[in-house]
Amino acid sequence: MSNYNIETKCVQSGWQPKNGEPRVLPIIQSTTFKYESSDEMGALFDLEKSGYFYSRLQNPTNDYVAQKICDLEGGCAAMLLSSGQAANFYATFNICEAGDHMISSSAIYGGTFNLFGVTMKKLGIECTFIDPDASEEEIEAAIRPNTKLIFGETIANPALTILDIEKFANVAHRHGMPLIVDNTFATPVNCRPFEWGADIVTHSTTKYMDGHAVALGGCIVDSGNFDWEAHADRYPGLTTPDESYHGIIYTKKFGRAAYITKATSQLMRDLGSMQSPQNAFLLNLGLESLALRVRKHCENADKVAEYLNNNDKVAWVNYAGLPGNRYYDLARKYMPDGICGVISFGLKGGRDTAVKFMDSLKLVAIVTHVADARTSVLHPASHTHRQMTDEQLIEAGVQPDLIRLSVGIENADDIIADIEQALTDI
Repeated sequence: MSNYNIETKCVQSGWQPKNGEPRVLPIIQSTTFKYESSDEMGALFDLEKSGYFYSRLQNPTNDYVAQKICDLEGGCAAMLLSSGQAANFYATFNICEAGDHMISSSAIYGGTFNLFGVTMKKLGIECTFIDPDASEEEIEAAIRPNTKLIFGETIANPALTILDIEKFANVAHRHGMPLIVDNTFATPVNCRPFEWGADIVTHSTTKYMDGHAVALGGCIVDSGNFDWEAHADRYPGLTTPDESYHGIIYTKKFGRAAYITKATSQLMRDLGSMQSPQNAFLLNLGLESLALRVRKHCENADKVAEYLNNNDKVAWVNYAGLPGNRYYDLARKYMPDGICGVISFGLKGGRDTAVKFMDSLKLVAIVTHVADARTSVLHPASHTHRQMTDEQLIEAGVQPDLIRLSVGIENADDIIADIEQALTDI
């Protein structure tokens, strides 16, 4: 459905029922699938034929939802996973192994920072974190002979820095490696990183795509544009025989779908981070209203950010939609129709004042989650990023007094009124 607008894709992409089939995407709640002969099943296990045999690898419900997200991003292939964390792990581990190196923006979600900096290091994969505002020369200085990829977030969580996708893509491609971009906060409604040179996109579908905080999930989308064969020595996992599948070479056998096929047939086979069909079904319901919700989130965030910016109890506001914000121009370039519903700000009085303010809120809830229909608030230094040192917090763009406000789709006046009454208590 590449010729349709994004609102239509949100509703119509993916499941295309034939005559007499269910109008709504069905939940195929089965772990396994029946075949008439042993040879048919064997051909599936050998990757000689496409089809379903065990839901840890593939499930029809999941695949239709992955196709929808793939269409929204303008990619060639996609896969669902159990969480956004799983998506970022698979996306990087699919082309890295022990002894390899990767580069990441330092302004990323705290869990991803820990995944790259601690857990993957235990697997023998080293990550160098760089300032998202680094120059091309500074990015290039971090590249080593064994560097396999560069990673960043379109809109960093919770620092809200905007990644200069073109700049990072230019450096990555000049050195024969892909750029992977987590597009969770922007969503394909507001930004499609492939159009700016990114090669692979990831999502925590738990956030805006689901929209209702009911189902964990992740997704990887491949643009199909990166030429793995042109850099065959750097990516042997894709360009040399896989002996666990009788020596197939993914790039030779699957072409542009090589990357996702390997991630599905090899990593999902061995690690098993599959999204449940029930969660995929719920995700699809969320996707149908994604374009409408994202625009309401952005409209409300604009109003709340302006209110905070003009309040004398607020020390600072970070929202790229405000003129004068350091990322305002980048936001206009990459997300001219809206950024996201997340704002960060600090209050005069610091950390203790921030905690008192949050405890005084009535409509707005203190929750770990972000980017769903309900307005919520969090103090990252005390919650999501509490495992990080003060130095790491600053490196990741998280100030000790930072309050992350996820503006929902309620009436903006009610959200502002709740913030106002809470500010009177501090």
